[in-house]
Amino acid sequence: MAWTTEIPETFSRSTIEREGEPGAAWLAELPGIVEELLERWGCIPDGEVMHGGVGVVVPVVRRAEGTAALKVSFPHPGNVHEPDAFAVWGGRGAVLLHARDDERFAMLLERARTSTLAESEDGDEAVTIAGRLSRRLAVPAPPGLPRLRQQAAAWEKQLRKDADELTHALSPYVVDAAVATVRELATIQPDTLIHGDLHARNILRADREPWLAVDPKGYAGDPAYDSGTLLKSRALTLIEADDLRKAAHRTLDVFAEAAELDRERARRWAQLHVVQAAFWGRRHGFRITRGGSRLDRLTVFVDDLAEVLTERVRTRRQTP
Repeated sequence: MAWTTEIPETFSRSTIEREGEPGAAWLAELPGIVEELLERWGCIPDGEVMHGGVGVVVPVVRRAEGTAALKVSFPHPGNVHEPDAFAVWGGRGAVLLHARDDERFAMLLERARTSTLAESEDGDEAVTIAGRLSRRLAVPAPPGLPRLRQQAAAWEKQLRKDADELTHALSPYVVDAAVATVRELATIQPDTLIHGDLHARNILRADREPWLAVDPKGYAGDPAYDSGTLLKSRALTLIEADDLRKAAHRTLDVFAEAAELDRERARRWAQLHVVQAAFWGRRHGFRITRGGSRLDRLTVFVDDLAEVLTERVRTRRQTP
């Protein structure tokens, strides 16, 4: 049976904007790739094609085993170890991996629901759920997964480059605190498997368990690293907070308690993430906005958040 469902236009456009000619070439091959995988894995399409930032997801019915989801991602180094993480977890806190084709950057996964934890109206509950999942996913990492500590030198180099080259309002001690985190926390990390991009949109409602994680990076490192990805995903909530300092620290405290993490370590990782985001936004814009007054407002907010997260670290270091 030929697969005739069209690729979502928004996904095609964003892929070409991000990847250029290689992205366009891959999109041209994508229908054939999906058709081949459907046949090989005995699947029938069972709904409209969905997509994330780098891949499409086709709801399917397996002829022998029931429902599943076929995911095909753009070939990119950042997507290489996603199936490795799923294989280690074996369905514990994340969707099950049924089959994989690493050459095609494709997986056949357990199908979860389309609703995400981001839709929860209870902020503390959402952060608690994310923290508990983070704790469950933090298991010994197998050899072969990328170690976050290997990125430390590149992080420090980029921080200093951005601070020197970009016009920004970040205080010197804010950048210095981020560099200190890289030197003190990033260079020595445990060989623990972590999600690497854990946030509310990557946690889906499911049937086998109430919530399951998707879209892992499959890094080995400090579980507290994901406190930053979680905090950034709460930006639209935090930006409306009456007291940013209180709201940001509340989010991190709830996450750290649920994930059984050291609170100060979680704050320092989050501060590093936010400083990196402040510089990234100046160079590339943010996912939710690339220009205009909204970008300006978000840039100011990210700067303020970086300052807020640094303040407590700075105060504690000055305490005898």
